[in-house]
Amino acid sequence: MRHRTSARTGKRTRETVYVITDLTSRQATPERIAKVVRSQWVIENRLHFVRDTAFHEDASKVRTGHGPENMATLRSFAINQLRAAGHTNIAAGLREMSLRPFERPLTLLGLN
Repeated sequence: MRHRTSARTGKRTRETVYVITDLTSRQATPERIAKVVRSQWVIENRLHFVRDTAFHEDASKVRTGHGPENMATLRSFAINQLRAAGHTNIAAGLREMSLRPFERPLTLLGLN
């Protein structure tokens, strides 16, 4: 059961959530289920949200064949490389790389 309060209106809502799992009834405690569900939000916030905001993935015109999956892979690769280099703000890291586009990305990858 989820309870939410809208920050804008102050209205409270309640939602029943059903979860399917391969855990046994002893393993599937409410705490463990909550941890699994929250871990999915970590992935959403650290990867998908960043791809949507920094790369404007939702506005991409690449829509046919394997193009969308390939572009998603390249975006994820770029994010992971920036994080490995110590960038905590991906948008700022992309701006830094774009200042010298023929040098900095290659240095980041260890190719220069």
